[in-house]
Amino acid sequence: MGVGSGGDRSVAGGGRPVGAFDAVVLAGGGARRLGGVDKPGLRVGGRALVDRVLAACAAAETTVVVAAPRAVARAVVWAREEPAGGGPLAALAAGVRAAGGAEGPEALVVLSADLPFLDQAAVHALLGRLAEGEADAVLARDADGRDQPLVGAYRRGPLTRALDEIRAEEGDLTGLPLRRLTSRLAKAHLVERPDAPVSFDCDTWGDLAAARARIREHGHVLNEWILAAKEELGIDLDVDIRLLLDLARDAAHGVERPAAPLTTFLVGYAAGRAGGGPEAVAEAARKAAVLAERWAAEVPPEPGAGTG
Repeated sequence: MGVGSGGDRSVAGGGRPVGAFDAVVLAGGGARRLGGVDKPGLRVGGRALVDRVLAACAAAETTVVVAAPRAVARAVVWAREEPAGGGPLAALAAGVRAAGGAEGPEALVVLSADLPFLDQAAVHALLGRLAEGEADAVLARDADGRDQPLVGAYRRGPLTRALDEIRAEEGDLTGLPLRRLTSRLAKAHLVERPDAPVSFDCDTWGDLAAARARIREHGHVLNEWILAAKEELGIDLDVDIRLLLDLARDAAHGVERPAAPLTTFLVGYAAGRAGGGPEAVAEAARKAAVLAERWAAEVPPEPGAGTG
C-alpha cells in the first residue's frame, strides 16, 4: 500500500545532506537478454556500470555488492545468495544480511548494478524523501509510471521484518520476485525527470548503445573522461576543470584541447603518488593509453577534444 504519491517530487533533485545509510548493490544476474555477458563490467562513458553505481552510493557507511568478487573502483563487502542465481529477492536478503541484518543505520539504499545515469544527487533525494515521511520505502518511478524496487531507499526495520516473514512462510527465497517484498511495505515514490532517467538500466545491447549515445549527445564527454581516468589511475582528487583549462590555454598561447592538459595533469599526479621517476610516469601513461583505447571504441571524442 502506498502512503503518498511523491508525484510532485523529482528523484534527480535533492542535494540536501542525508543521515547515515548502508547500500546493497545487486550485481549477480544472468544477463540473459545480453547473452550471458558480464553486464556489470560493461562500460559506459569509459567506466564499468558497477563502478558508476558504486560512485553514486559512495557516501554509504557499508556497501555490499551481491555477486562473485571482482575488481571494482572502491572497497566493498562481497556477498552471494545461496544458491547462486537464486533471484533478486534471495540476492537482496543476502546483501542485507552482509550489511548487518537488522543492525546498522536505519536507511538502506538498494540498487541494481546496471544504472548508467544514477548519481549521488539521486541517491540523496531518495534518502531525503525517506527521512521526511513515514513510508517504509521510497522507490524511483520511471517515465512509464512503474516503481523501481532496485532504485530505492528502505527503512531497515520494516525491510528485514518483511524478509523474515516471507522466509518463514515460504521456507526459501529462491526464485521469488521482489514484489513479494514491496507489497508488504508502505511505499512512497519519487518521479524521475525526463532529462535525468536515473532508473534507466542496460538490459539489452540497444539499452547499452542508447546510454553511450546519451552521454555523447548531452555533452558530458569531458567530465566522463576525467572520472574514468581517475578510476583507471586509482586516484581520488577533486579537479577544478575550468582552472586547469585556463592555465593550459595560457601556457599554450590560447590553444584549447580540453582532455589533453587534464589527462597530463592526472597522469603526473598519479605518477607522483607512486613515487615519481620514469617508471611511475611510464606506468601511469600506460594506464591512460589503455583507457583511451577503450574510450575510442565506445564514445567518439567531441570535435577538437582529443583524449591524449
